[in-house]
Amino acid sequence: MLFVFLSLNVFKDIHSPNILITGAEGQLGSELVEILSKKYNIIAVDEKNFDISEFKAVNNFITNSRPEIIIHSAAFTDVDGCEKEKAKAFKVNAIGTRNLCIAAKKVDAKFFYVSTDYVFDGRKEGAYYEYDSPDPKTIYGLSKLLGENFVKEQLSGFFIVRIAWLYGKNGKNFIKKMIDLSKEKKKIQVVNDQFGSPTWAFNVVKQIEKLIPTDFYGTYHCTSHGSCSWFEFALEIFKEIGYEVQNKDRKSITLNLKTKDPKFGTNNSIRLEEVTSNKFKTAARRPKNSILENYMLKIQNLDIMPHWKESLTSFMNTLKMQR
Repeated sequence: MLFVFLSLNVFKDIHSPNILITGAEGQLGSELVEILSKKYNIIAVDEKNFDISEFKAVNNFITNSRPEIIIHSAAFTDVDGCEKEKAKAFKVNAIGTRNLCIAAKKVDAKFFYVSTDYVFDGRKEGAYYEYDSPDPKTIYGLSKLLGENFVKEQLSGFFIVRIAWLYGKNGKNFIKKMIDLSKEKKKIQVVNDQFGSPTWAFNVVKQIEKLIPTDFYGTYHCTSHGSCSWFEFALEIFKEIGYEVQNKDRKSITLNLKTKDPKFGTNNSIRLEEVTSNKFKTAARRPKNSILENYMLKIQNLDIMPHWKESLTSFMNTLKMQR
């Protein structure tokens, strides 16, 4: 079994807690490793070297490494894939989480479980609060909810952190997809009947970092403020790239590029069209409403999540520097 301790800050206190991060190469996990390693001793593991569905291996590893904190961001997140591979979805997202919880209890580790908006049915008018009753309509959502239930069943010192519409500098996400499409296509169709709060992984990590030293255990929603449709999100992405609105009709917008940016290499002109979800057939039904209210963070004066437009601007600047 392989693992790695990371320490990017040589001035860090030698008594800094050890934090085990699962899914360390994922979109959120990689940000967790990069940011938290400046203050903590990080044990970074991923599916390549750490199979959370094997209890004996998980138990031995955690018993030997004895982390004070576990942040469980690993998951089978392919929503359509979960519909096709149900056994894998439950084995990873539910049983894997249970295995980690049992081992965490033995070493008395504080536990963070990253969950999802998919635990809700997506039909509510208005934002979902932490106290709203889950009612998942996909295998992915059901398997993640079972993971939540196992956390509550096994542990007392836990944080369940629900996120939605995540993007980051590593891995695939909607922003990168729009950039790629703008290189290949003159016409891009985006759904206008699904709503959520685009959330930068970096900000989620900073919010988790604020929770780490506390004992304010429970379930938290952790998304950017404000909300939009996927179509509105796409439009803001293209504006950040440098496009201007030239023409607009009832269901489409023509965008022209003001200044060519070699970092993105996009077309000079694109047509952005609004379509309904029925246009794209998927194995798993996407929630119409993925808006989560950070109620528990707010009432405890812990909420540091910015507005989604502010986050998008910051992320795009970061992406430009990365490229």
